[in-house]
Amino acid sequence: MTALDTGATAGLPTATPATASERPAWQRWAAVVGVHLAAVGLWEAAVRFFAIQTFILPAPSRVLATLANDNYKWLSNTGVTALEVFGGYALALVLGILCALLFITSRRLMLLAFPLLVTLNMIPKVAMGPLIIVWFSYGIGPNILITFSLCFFPILLTTIRGLNETEPDLLNLVRALKGSRWQLFRYIQLPGSLPYVFSGMKVATILAVAGAVVGEFIASDKGLGYLMIQVQASLDTPAVFMAVLLITALGVLLYLLVLLLEQLFITQDARIQ
Repeated sequence: MTALDTGATAGLPTATPATASERPAWQRWAAVVGVHLAAVGLWEAAVRFFAIQTFILPAPSRVLATLANDNYKWLSNTGVTALEVFGGYALALVLGILCALLFITSRRLMLLAFPLLVTLNMIPKVAMGPLIIVWFSYGIGPNILITFSLCFFPILLTTIRGLNETEPDLLNLVRALKGSRWQLFRYIQLPGSLPYVFSGMKVATILAVAGAVVGEFIASDKGLGYLMIQVQASLDTPAVFMAVLLITALGVLLYLLVLLLEQLFITQDARIQ
């Protein structure tokens, strides 16, 4: 290659392999599904090859076979747990964002009430479970309350941080243009805080599932957690695994819903990974 050719091609961009984030969405999802299917296949093969007892580790085929048993009432129990997960999560989301707005608008309230909320959040929710049962009896309502108590603080904390991360220059510009408090919030603070809000929402999805199951473990007469306690006594491990898989599916569904909302409201570059 001559010097002229070298100079002519020096300014041209060179081809680089596409990173994971640059690949088409269907390829990324296909990779995720493929990994999960491979793990299930390896699980099935390991159980059959080592002849593991069913009560220790059932094969995926045995776990799926429990869905045909009407005695477990999978549909109704899954619906109860889903109501507790989504209900407690939605309540925490609404109240968490509203409380964050109150704290941002009132420094005195932030000084007085926020430390108390931090202290209350340090109380183990499992320890509070029996008290919630005493105060509110048992059932779907108290389990929603336990789920709410786990999800509320992460959403509140990240929303407050997002609202506080607004650039002072932008705030001063809107104030100089005689912008109202609502315009300041609508056009500056809210868009800037959304990445932090969704970050807290993702963390809360995991806690929402844990809260619902903990509530059902403590005292309940329906739900997947209640079913796990019942079948565990008889060493019905396939049914326990099936309940765990359905609980996990609820958590994944909630997380995917949050990801979908994040894609609708936030650009790729502004998201907090």
